[in-house]
Amino acid sequence: MPHARLIGAKRKDAKASAMTIRAGTTANAWGFVFLAWLVALAASLGALFIGEIMGQTPCNLCWHQRAFMFPLAVILAVASFRSDASVSWYGLPLAVVGAAIAAFHSLLYAGIIPAAIEPCGRDGPSCSSADMTILGVLPLPYLSLAAFLSIALLLLLARRRRSA
Repeated sequence: MPHARLIGAKRKDAKASAMTIRAGTTANAWGFVFLAWLVALAASLGALFIGEIMGQTPCNLCWHQRAFMFPLAVILAVASFRSDASVSWYGLPLAVVGAAIAAFHSLLYAGIIPAAIEPCGRDGPSCSSADMTILGVLPLPYLSLAAFLSIALLLLLARRRRSA
């Protein structure tokens, strides 16, 4: 009988230890989701500040990038506050498509893609003009690409931690 109690106690300890490990893994995944939300929030607020406060009209590619960044800020906020580490399944596609648009925009800004296929209209702002910088130094397309790639990386890390 004492032997059976000892085995039962070991099982309880093992179960409690496994629950602690899973809780730590979920907490670690939550941290990555929270950081991704902070990046998306900063990028969204930055885009709104540049457009609404500074009065800089976004080009067509900036509008497309906003269409992917703004929902990320909302989705990642909800996932952060619900501790939903599975957000990577629906947040990662938004981040990847946004990163692809931002990469195209960055290549256009760098002059690697010829201006002949520039997607901006005649009356709107240019996708590759000098106005596409903050403080005359930081190109907006590069900042957008960095934000999308950071979010994608953080969501991949959250997915990896969640499955560990």
